[in-house]
Amino acid sequence: MSGCTAQGEVEKKNPEVPTLPVTQAITKDTVLHHDYVADIQAQRHVEIRGRVKGFLDNIYVDEGQQVKKGQPLFRISSEEYKAELARTKANLNSAIAAAKGAQLEVDRVKTLVDKRVVTKSELEVAQAKLNAAKAGIEEAKSAQANAATKLSYTFIKAPFTGIIDRIPLKVGSLVDEGALLTTLSDLGSVYVYFNVSEKEYLNYIKAQQQGTSTRSEVVDLVLADGLPYPQKGKIETVEGVFEANTGAIAFRAKFPNPKQLLKHGSTGRVRLTNEVEEALLIPQKAAFEIQDQNFVYVVDQNNTLKIKNFKPRARLSHFYIVESGLQPGDKVVYEGVQELRDGLAIKPVYIPMDSLLSAQNRSL
Repeated sequence: MSGCTAQGEVEKKNPEVPTLPVTQAITKDTVLHHDYVADIQAQRHVEIRGRVKGFLDNIYVDEGQQVKKGQPLFRISSEEYKAELARTKANLNSAIAAAKGAQLEVDRVKTLVDKRVVTKSELEVAQAKLNAAKAGIEEAKSAQANAATKLSYTFIKAPFTGIIDRIPLKVGSLVDEGALLTTLSDLGSVYVYFNVSEKEYLNYIKAQQQGTSTRSEVVDLVLADGLPYPQKGKIETVEGVFEANTGAIAFRAKFPNPKQLLKHGSTGRVRLTNEVEEALLIPQKAAFEIQDQNFVYVVDQNNTLKIKNFKPRARLSHFYIVESGLQPGDKVVYEGVQELRDGLAIKPVYIPMDSLLSAQNRSL
């Protein structure tokens, strides 16, 4: 019994040193992806509204149909507008005839004035009537042009090539002036709006000033099903005001849409890609949190653990890009950090960071 007790005391005095996987923080050129909620809108999206009142006589298109610029869309009953145009034409002819009569009267009175048969005041009266008749011609022309314009509004054509949206009215419906007939979307290209933080906005401006703006302006789009959109987009504009509630500012990117896969009102995620030179990498498994701060166990020259705080810049898959707190070459415990403590002696088993990165790439 005494021998067993002595052996136990030796084991307590010389506890087994744990064997733990250790890797080294390294620097590597890498690429960061940032995703933002996207609001997709047609390059042109307009409401087609009736500009005159009447019954809807014809609908020449269907919902979801692609139409060409100038293609007929709707016809509103035109009989009363044709009648109005005919009336204004008659009024114009009447005004022209009245002006001719007034001109003849002026010529006649002028002859009599020259012969001193009538006074000069009668010529002035005749000239005033002629001027009024000429004004009547202009008024009649204006009324005729207005009637012709209203008649043209009964035949509605596509203002540009695009896709027809929902058509709420049916043939025979009474159309009021300004009534919505449909909407038309130009989907040859689309605008994608997304919001970024002030810090990210400043990084974007900095990239422009450093001459790398061409690369920073190119963006990708991830669709609602998680698949990448095959076409690249380009940032075109940035709004001039930050949103007071969120502190974000809106960017607008333009994407080609040759197959018209993207629709007005679609959603997705804009993905910005930034190259980071000599990014300091550590495995995510090596880190743990205490009161919202990030720590790792660093192995010193005596294979003793030292707890160390660090500040991450971003996550890259299963790795952290370190902003501060660690140096290239620092040895950190790779796994099993939950049961460790500061000052613990270990037996390190070195795992090259490159092998961890390669394994991660194979799993993607």
